[in-house]
Amino acid sequence: MEFTEPLIPATLLRRYKRFLADCRLDDGREITAHVANPGSMLGMKDPGLRVWLEPNDDPKRKLKFAWRLIEQQDGHFIGVDTGVPNKMLKAALMAGQVPGLDGYDLVRPEVKYGENSRIDFLLTGSARPDCYVEVKSVTLSRQPALAEFPDSVTARGAKHLAELSNMAQAGHRAVMLYLVQRTDCTALTLAADIDPKYAAAFGDAMAHGVEVLSFDCKLSPGGVGLGTSVPFHAPA
Repeated sequence: MEFTEPLIPATLLRRYKRFLADCRLDDGREITAHVANPGSMLGMKDPGLRVWLEPNDDPKRKLKFAWRLIEQQDGHFIGVDTGVPNKMLKAALMAGQVPGLDGYDLVRPEVKYGENSRIDFLLTGSARPDCYVEVKSVTLSRQPALAEFPDSVTARGAKHLAELSNMAQAGHRAVMLYLVQRTDCTALTLAADIDPKYAAAFGDAMAHGVEVLSFDCKLSPGGVGLGTSVPFHAPA
């Protein structure tokens, strides 16, 4: 999936109020960009980082830039926008290009289910159980080549695992899908020390038949694509 507008490079000055970041463009202008990431962005908000912004000229938008990527000193990229991978994944699901989730007739995003929840994707097909797919964007890495989720306490994430467990117990297929938005990681685990309750909810979900799929992403200033399967290592 290509970005709507060509990205432009900048330097991060500060991230604040969760959804705002001040940046300096290469021409010296200082601007405020929207940050579509509700997490703590641990390790991703240090002043001086090389970042890539997507400009827009939409009169309905107060901010004219959106922060999409971080470019690390070694040339690897980290995706910042948690919504971009879902858009990419939707296209891949509809094209039957997601290993383990192909062969379904219909892909429906944001379907209501459970207790006042919405599943990211509901896959349906003849002569097979409905498949409920919850997607989480992964950006944290505290050890070389190892991605971790979550980067902050997420009661909402634990609720989603409980909802998936209920679907699995009802006879449906339930899948927790992690998208690693980093090009420098080759494995994934849970950050149980950051959110023990999420790790416990994950264990319960696996015991009730919830499946885990994890993939990395192809990231560049040109766009975002689905990468390859990433090994998931459950915490000890």
